[in-house]
Amino acid sequence: MPNVKLAVIYYSSTGTNHKLANAAAEAAKEAGAEVKVVKVPELAPAEAIASNPAWKAHHESTREVPEATAKDIEWADAIIFSCPTRFGNMPSQMKQFLDTMGGLWAQGKTVNKVVSAMTSAQNPHGGQEATILSLYTLMYHWGAIVVAPGYTDPVLFEAGGNPYGTSATAVEDGSISGPAKSAAMHQARRVVTVAGWLKNGQS
Repeated sequence: MPNVKLAVIYYSSTGTNHKLANAAAEAAKEAGAEVKVVKVPELAPAEAIASNPAWKAHHESTREVPEATAKDIEWADAIIFSCPTRFGNMPSQMKQFLDTMGGLWAQGKTVNKVVSAMTSAQNPHGGQEATILSLYTLMYHWGAIVVAPGYTDPVLFEAGGNPYGTSATAVEDGSISGPAKSAAMHQARRVVTVAGWLKNGQS
């Protein structure tokens, strides 16, 4: 079976979604995928970042992470998006990045990408499901194939029971719980498996 190429595209302010992205990447590599972890460009002004010590520390510690481009989406067989919840929706940084992919979409290069999404919020009911569904709505327009985790493993219940995608409760230091990490890893393995079926069938 041809190796699946997975792009994990994330936005993170204080580190939660960076850790979710890395957990997904770890599991995908273990499953045999070729993996890129890339971040969407930061839009917030420097003074806003500097005003929050955790945001500033994370921003500085991840300077070496490559920024996502259209080439990463074109390269990938599968994409996992991870971003925090902002008022029940994706943050402007992720939306801006996705809004610039119109040229790729117009060329049909988003069609049949296997996609999935993860998120976080400061409390267990902070709009996580709505955020993931807003990402999936965009993916339907892309002609992508959405692969949600559903309830395909007991760890999903331990992590909060979100069938649309892993969601973590954010804390100031950006750490994630053991169940959230396990759920992200399960979700990544599921994405790689389904993308492998599709890629093998197409070949």
